[in-house]
Amino acid sequence: MASIITATTTSGLTQQADNSGVLQLASGTGNLVTVPSVTGTAMVSGNMPAFSAQSSASTTITDSTFTKITYGTEDFDTNSNFASSTFTPTVAGYYQINANLRWGTAFNATQQAILIYKNGSVWNRGGGGGTSGLFGYLTVSTLVYCNGSTDYIEVYAFQNSGSSVTNDNSSWAKFSGCLVRAA
Repeated sequence: MASIITATTTSGLTQQADNSGVLQLASGTGNLVTVPSVTGTAMVSGNMPAFSAQSSASTTITDSTFTKITYGTEDFDTNSNFASSTFTPTVAGYYQINANLRWGTAFNATQQAILIYKNGSVWNRGGGGGTSGLFGYLTVSTLVYCNGSTDYIEVYAFQNSGSSVTNDNSSWAKFSGCLVRAA
């Protein structure tokens, strides 16, 4: 047997028998949350870190050098885990991380990449559209486990055009992430 627990301003908490097999939490105004009969940790929005940032200035990517991309403008940071273009989550779990950039000038290169770094090492690589002599647009998306204390995430770029290239410092250069599942 399951129950419906309702919070009202006139009666306080009330309980109603139910044969549905699930626990339901309701407010006096009709808002209802159903808790299914599954195992695991229930997450609430207050403890699920999420952030989004974009470049506010171009980063110069030297030829054949892995270069950290700077993201100087935060769109949001729900748990204050993003600073200095680095995401350091304080809740252990699995995070969806996304990043993209567009080159600020057209150039020719045989290799161009955007990379997610975890703790100073390559975690995942991405590429993107663009052909020789055109603006390249790069994107990467990955799922990564972070321990909630020492793990950190950064974004790097690489190109081998024979000279330095800058990224476009606008919404074309984004870095975002959110907790998908706690550990």
